[in-house]
Amino acid sequence: MKIDIFNHVFPKSFFDRYIVSGAAGKEIGKRMANATIGFDLDQRFRILDEFKDVKQVITLGQPPIEALGGPKESPAIAREANDGLAELVAKHPDRFMAFAASLPLNNADASLEEMTRSIDQLGAKGVMIYTNVAGTPLDAPQFQPLFAEAARRDVPIWLHPARGAAMPDYSSEESSAFEIWWALGWPYETGAAMARLVFSGVFDRHPNLKIITHHLGGIVPYLEGRVGYGWDQLGARTSKVDYSALRQSMKKRPVDYFRMFHADTAMFGARAATRCGLEFFGTDQVVFASDMPFDPTPGLYMRETIKVIESLDLSNDDKRRIYSGNAERLLGLKAVS
Repeated sequence: MKIDIFNHVFPKSFFDRYIVSGAAGKEIGKRMANATIGFDLDQRFRILDEFKDVKQVITLGQPPIEALGGPKESPAIAREANDGLAELVAKHPDRFMAFAASLPLNNADASLEEMTRSIDQLGAKGVMIYTNVAGTPLDAPQFQPLFAEAARRDVPIWLHPARGAAMPDYSSEESSAFEIWWALGWPYETGAAMARLVFSGVFDRHPNLKIITHHLGGIVPYLEGRVGYGWDQLGARTSKVDYSALRQSMKKRPVDYFRMFHADTAMFGARAATRCGLEFFGTDQVVFASDMPFDPTPGLYMRETIKVIESLDLSNDDKRRIYSGNAERLLGLKAVS
């Protein structure tokens, strides 16, 4: 059995209200409308029929809830989204094992309330957040109760990158060209968010905190040397900020905190990158994911990801951990074929 732990779907009414209507903006609207198996479940299920041993843990597609409304409106939008996801799980348990709730993070108090409601009343197995909240980093004080509550409940946080074309690649320009914001920007966003959380001390405060990073931890595994020996020297070359007290307060090397994250296999069939991520995080920290529905042709990412995992020199026990065992442990699920 394989548990696809990081993929995206839209409840149809939510899709019509916020994507088709244009409320999410032209950029996101076009991206989501082209990914038809994100909202056309008949087509999605036909694709999944090819993979008879796969069940999915679903999350909402983009954009973040906070992009759809201000602090007063976003709580109701989040409730609508999570009610829709819970309904899909209840209606299609043979396809969707569970869901991760979305939160209105521009309203910190409402986010905790929605987290509680979604887990206790709807059966969510955790929450999905983005690498920044409308430009605010995740180590900001208003978000710390969320991490504390996730640790207290022992539920995972799905971490999805957030960066748009409006963020330029060069200061002389007004927007990102050639979709660099996505292809290269998202892996950076993931790494930057991980770093802010590491240096905020979140894992010292909550050593059992479980965060699932999308796309195998972004740039972090490939930059192990910089993350390792480079950040061992934190502050040695910094003139404006004294990081010596921070470094001395950390109980581990920075790189060892980065290894505490979990990471998924949604690497679009990249064999070298998958091998790199597995070596960095270890097979106990990696979970299977397809990133459906953003394949250039439906089912391609699932097909290629499985092919890559099967091509690596992994034991049967390692493959079982990646395919289902780690997800079962994280979410308290049992994958029954």
